[in-house]
Amino acid sequence: MGFFKFIFLLSLLWSFYSLGSSQLQASQAQVLLQLKKHLEYPKQLESWFDHKTSFCYLQPSPSMNITCFSNSVTELNIFGDKSSEKARSFQGFAVPNVTLSERFSIESFVTTLSRLKSLRVLTLSSLGIWGHLPEKLHRLTSLEYLDLSDNFLFGSVPPKLSSMVKLETFRFDHNFFNGTLPSWFDSFANLKVLSFESNKLFGELHSSLLSLSTIEYIDLRSNSLSGSLPYDLKCGSKLWFVDISDNKLTGNVPRCLSSKQVRVNGNCLSLEKQQHPVSFCVKEVRAEEHAEAEAEAEAANRPGQRGWKKGALVGLIIGVSMAALVLLCGVFILLRRKGVTKRQMSHKTVQDSRPSIGFSSEILSNARYISETSKFGTEDLPVCRQFTLEEIVQATKNFDKTAILGESSLYGAVSFMTSCVFSPSNSKTLLVIFQLYKGTLENGTKVAIRCLPSSKKYSIRNLKLRLDLLAKLRHPNLVCLLGHCIDCGGKDDYSVEKVFLIYEYIPNGNFQSCLSDDSWGKAMNWSERLTVLTGVAKAVHYLHTGVIPGFFSNRLKTNNVLLNQHRFAKLSDYGLSIVSEATRHNTEIAKSWQMSRLEDDVYSFGLILLQAIVGPSVSAREEAFLRDELASLESEEGRRRMVNPTVQATCRNGSLIRVIALMNKCVSPESLSRPSFEDILWNLQYASQLQAEDGDQY
Repeated sequence: MGFFKFIFLLSLLWSFYSLGSSQLQASQAQVLLQLKKHLEYPKQLESWFDHKTSFCYLQPSPSMNITCFSNSVTELNIFGDKSSEKARSFQGFAVPNVTLSERFSIESFVTTLSRLKSLRVLTLSSLGIWGHLPEKLHRLTSLEYLDLSDNFLFGSVPPKLSSMVKLETFRFDHNFFNGTLPSWFDSFANLKVLSFESNKLFGELHSSLLSLSTIEYIDLRSNSLSGSLPYDLKCGSKLWFVDISDNKLTGNVPRCLSSKQVRVNGNCLSLEKQQHPVSFCVKEVRAEEHAEAEAEAEAANRPGQRGWKKGALVGLIIGVSMAALVLLCGVFILLRRKGVTKRQMSHKTVQDSRPSIGFSSEILSNARYISETSKFGTEDLPVCRQFTLEEIVQATKNFDKTAILGESSLYGAVSFMTSCVFSPSNSKTLLVIFQLYKGTLENGTKVAIRCLPSSKKYSIRNLKLRLDLLAKLRHPNLVCLLGHCIDCGGKDDYSVEKVFLIYEYIPNGNFQSCLSDDSWGKAMNWSERLTVLTGVAKAVHYLHTGVIPGFFSNRLKTNNVLLNQHRFAKLSDYGLSIVSEATRHNTEIAKSWQMSRLEDDVYSFGLILLQAIVGPSVSAREEAFLRDELASLESEEGRRRMVNPTVQATCRNGSLIRVIALMNKCVSPESLSRPSFEDILWNLQYASQLQAEDGDQY
């Protein structure tokens, strides 16, 4: 009987393991493959082979990026090469070699897309998508960022999109929307960015849009909006950019816009320069209204229209009848199987009511502190395990000095200078310096080994619980923790002398070494820097939100951002606050881990942004720079003088200005004014898009 219990428990544990280690739900992978088919197999998706593809771990590129969270796709960004700017006009039908083919069905495409229920960020740009935007897009209720720019969408914006209350960014630039500008944007409680640049929208520009409390950025240039705005309009407090140029607006510019970055050229406003006469706008608006009325009349009188309506009515009646018949058959089958279902449910209830035999209270307690997000990134990464002290000694050749990763090493200088005593089995005492070591495991794997001091205050059990939490951190942009080793000094089983953390070895230097023009390797251009910065932001966002209660104070520095052979960013020295209490007797370590009010992760990331813009030389005078020179970056002359030459030669001005504005927010003296890492990610992705729109050169 005991043998069968053992088999049952083993099967149960295996099922938990299978569920916890899955990379992506099979249904989600199938959806991605169907989307590739709908988009007619674009070259940007060549890496999407089949259902065995590790979609969550595909190398990000300027044309495609996928992010997963708890076994679901949360971010999907695809940038194609079918720009709407290639078409001088668009009549609502497929254009060979410009749009997707006439076989493309936007209804089917959006139906498939809406199955990605956890999607929070969606960019589908320059993919040749054409047609009326279906209202079923509103099924993506978790969406916060929506970018369908540079396609061939036309008609009106579906009113049902107003139910997507989590949306913060709404970008439909360079399409062919020809309805009125929606008046329901005030239903978005979190709307920050609204952009309909270069469409054919007409009608009134609603003043309530500029008064939204959350709105920051509005771009409505190159449409046919008309009417006037109240001069005494009260703008939203966060609004900083408005572009309403090249429309048909009349009257005065609202007084509240005088302190904003505003573009109003090409209207009929009461300004002296770069405006048309009022008569021009009135004439244009009347001509457009007349053309719209004629188009509606032609559509109503089109041959076959009435016959089509009758046919649709007959089809609807037949469809309802068939549905009712199917429903009756289903009810009949359900009643036949009712007895079996009751017995099955009764059996399941008995099973579910059994106590969780075989799981200790320690495991259950630990599980309550780990959120579902801790599963993220576990696929294809080595399992974290406990190493023996003998393995550590062998890997470092008895902590040989040649194994120390010194100041010139990729891991940077290490300030741990307290002695670390090791007592091997032969009772010889070996003096080891608190450094970071490079080692080689028995199977040939290169590793980096960090030694941390501990305290008698913490028992082995307590420390193991903390290390188990640290081991749960798995993300593509984090240096992988392979395991740990607890050294008791050979005294007893209750006190800890030191802890060794064993990480994967990253052999290609750090971010700081690639920022200066005289670096050992080729200095990174602006696009490459944005990619690294985005990777670091993703890692820290995961650390803040992926584990309860969260990992903060992650020692963010440019020399802690390591780069693999593909220059893919991996953050090191993260999450050490979980074991920092065990090392508070060391003043220098405690000071670096217990950051002051200003030195939180957002502030530290702002300093990384500063070095990415100006260069690593600023690190020696960061405080003086922030106090005396930071404001100069807002002027073109100041940027020419201070921005790194490689950045100046390879960046787009709009992208650079966006990152400078983000950096200013991150280093704000008021911590409450600093953005979250979710906001940081959005701004970096937006800056990358601005950079990619016109290439890497000025």
